[in-house]
Amino acid sequence: MFALYVTLTTITALGAATAAWMNFVRHPIPVAAADEVRVPHSWMLPLGSLLGIGAIGLVAGFAVPIVGIAAATGLVLYFIGAVIAHLRVSDFNLGRVSAALTLTVATLAATLAYRIG
Repeated sequence: MFALYVTLTTITALGAATAAWMNFVRHPIPVAAADEVRVPHSWMLPLGSLLGIGAIGLVAGFAVPIVGIAAATGLVLYFIGAVIAHLRVSDFNLGRVSAALTLTVATLAATLAYRIG
């Protein structure tokens, strides 16, 4: 279980950190996604900050378990919100966001299984 926890947490933290960086530099991928779901570009920095905080929290969770659980939970909620944002504008192209949601749910499950179980 430890290996699964470390692997999923590392992959998720790297993914969230990369997504945060892409928001910070206004990479075309998150800009296009924001346009698709009608999110103002002014939200790119706050949304990127949430992703960055999630990534840092996952890594900090190796030392302080409750922080990792909170970060994983926060990222799950973030991506549930992303799915809702897509559905709100009738955008059913949910490939990337559902993959991210699946990864964060798996990370949360592995974190809880390892830390609590």
